[in-house]
Amino acid sequence: MSHRVLDADDPALQSHDALDTAMSSLRTLDDPERDEFLRFAADHDDALLRTCVSGHLTGSALVVEPARERMLLLHHRKLQKWLQPGGHADGDGNLAAVALREATEETGIDGLRVVVPAIHLDIHRVEPSNEAPHLHYDVRYLVLAPEGAKAVGNLESTALRWVTLGELDALTDEPGLRTLARRGLQIARTLTE
Repeated sequence: MSHRVLDADDPALQSHDALDTAMSSLRTLDDPERDEFLRFAADHDDALLRTCVSGHLTGSALVVEPARERMLLLHHRKLQKWLQPGGHADGDGNLAAVALREATEETGIDGLRVVVPAIHLDIHRVEPSNEAPHLHYDVRYLVLAPEGAKAVGNLESTALRWVTLGELDALTDEPGLRTLARRGLQIARTLTE
C-alpha cells in the first residue's frame, strides 16, 4: 500500500462533517477490524459524535521522531495509562485531520505531518470516571514530528515521553498500542518523502 505524507495545510485534510467521508476512507483500509468499523458506522448515524453512547469513532496518532526510532507517548490523566495522542472526532469525518489535530493539541508540537491512509484500527473499551463505559472505534495514523521537536503536554496528560519499541513493554500491556507501534515504526522507516 502506498503512503503519502501530508502537511497540516494540505487540502486533503480539510474537515468534513459527513459520516460518508469516514466510511469512504475506512473502505480503503486492509485491516481485520475494517468490516466491524463499517458495520458500526452504518448502524449509527451519530458515530462521529460523543452522543453515540455505545461508542464512537476516534482518531489517534503514533507520533514518531525524525530518526524513526522513538515514538511519543503521553500518560493520560483520566485513564491513568500511557497512550498515543488521540481523541474524539466531534463530528469531523476526516479522521486523518482529527488525528493530526489531536496530536498537535496534546503534544504542543508544531509542524507535525500525517501519513495517509491509516495504519491501524482498534476497538477498545474506555471507562472514564465521569462517563458511562463505552467503545472507541479508533482509526490510527502515523504522524511525523519535525527535527528538533519539543513536546509540551496539555491538561489531558500528566507526562510525555519519547520511547523506543524496546521500552514500550515496560509502560503498557495494551496489545493495540504494541501493534500500532511496531507497524508505525516499520512504515516510518520505509517512507521516502
